[in-house]
Amino acid sequence: MLSVIILTFVAVLLVLIAAYLAFTATKESPAAELRRRLRRMAVDGRSEAMPEGLRGDIIREIPRFERFLARAPLFRNLDKRLDQAGVKTSSLKFLLMTIAATLAGFVLGFALRGDYILGLIVAACVLVAPFIYLNVMKGKRADKFTEQLPDALTMISRSLRAGHSITSAIELVGQEMDAPLGELFKTAFDQQNLGLRVVATLANMTERINSIDLRFFVTAITLNTEVGGNLAEILDRLAETIRQRLTIRRQVRVYTAQGRMSGYLLTALPIVAFIIMHFVMIPGYEDPLLDEQQGRYILIGAAVSQFIGFLMIRKIINIRI
Repeated sequence: MLSVIILTFVAVLLVLIAAYLAFTATKESPAAELRRRLRRMAVDGRSEAMPEGLRGDIIREIPRFERFLARAPLFRNLDKRLDQAGVKTSSLKFLLMTIAATLAGFVLGFALRGDYILGLIVAACVLVAPFIYLNVMKGKRADKFTEQLPDALTMISRSLRAGHSITSAIELVGQEMDAPLGELFKTAFDQQNLGLRVVATLANMTERINSIDLRFFVTAITLNTEVGGNLAEILDRLAETIRQRLTIRRQVRVYTAQGRMSGYLLTALPIVAFIIMHFVMIPGYEDPLLDEQQGRYILIGAAVSQFIGFLMIRKIINIRI
């Protein structure tokens, strides 16, 4: 009994630590966000806009552990993924929150039944959850950006026809549009004020969000800068093309709604049925599966099969437009 109390206390403590780190991460100042972006540019080494002397000074200020994470292949792109997902925190804090939550999950799972296997399963689920969250937020942010982009292109086109420069049009979009598109264009305008070329600032946007439509826009601006042409007309046609593609994508989502719902139901139904039978309808009926080693292997195999089946269903209904 005493061990259960101690483990529960440790788990609650770890959860509180993770919650504190998450709370402080959302309270970061703009200066902290700027410092994080400069560190990522310095470690990346591919940014030609940063002088080598400044790059060396910034790298020397980075803590050793963060430098180690930046060089590790597994965490090298974590800062970029956090930025693309719109999560306002550093990779170090994100990893600390993930580790604390994972340890708490293991302790809670072990304290419930005194079983290391259950603790490891809970810890594995908690460990994977933040990275799944990053992918989900990254996709939602990219989808919202794509929805906003046609209006932004139309705004830039009208601004060009009114006689404004492309820089003024980018500033207008940054002021008038909501996040995430507005903040990305505002950052591009601020970088241009600091001395970067307009094409370079727009190219930097493609590193912060995964959007093929944005790449088309950057390519159009680059070609117009080098060759010339009627940029306003090009942007109008690009905006219309994106709108038509979004319309087709919505129709495809309607046609595949039944398949997506079937995937969710087939994945959740065995889990919900297992929980209801174990805790509500027939308590103790499934104890042999949890107590016997062979039963645990069966449950692990079933979970893996469910996950593979869910991925296959998603692959079938994921029609790229």
